[in-house]
Amino acid sequence: MADATGPADDAPAAGQSGPTGPTISTHVLDTELGQPAVGVRVSLYKVGEDDRPIRLTQTLTDSDGRVRDLLERPMSPGDYRLEFALAGPRGEVGEDRFFRRMSIDLRIIDTTRSYHVPLLLSPFSMTTYRGS
Repeated sequence: MADATGPADDAPAAGQSGPTGPTISTHVLDTELGQPAVGVRVSLYKVGEDDRPIRLTQTLTDSDGRVRDLLERPMSPGDYRLEFALAGPRGEVGEDRFFRRMSIDLRIIDTTRSYHVPLLLSPFSMTTYRGS
């Protein structure tokens, strides 16, 4: 049994491949509504030495608010950016939200482990942390 922020299991969600090695994953929870944030567009970028981001993947959170594998390729050390688009139809994520977009820059040194980065949303605040 998983906690509210960790992956439930290694089974892939519909339309998503299963993990084959270390991954970068996320789980978006809408604490205002008390439920997963479905349909949030999440993009993963690799930030180059020139500080220019190169998009690796873009997908939507599933019915549980998760993206189980954003990387979809072998992980390499360096800086990554997770970007969450938070504006959209109210049924998914609120058009009336104060926060429109959230970007989180990460530094990956240990490429032998997976990284889980949950995002908790409320009307006027957001919280994120390195999960397990």
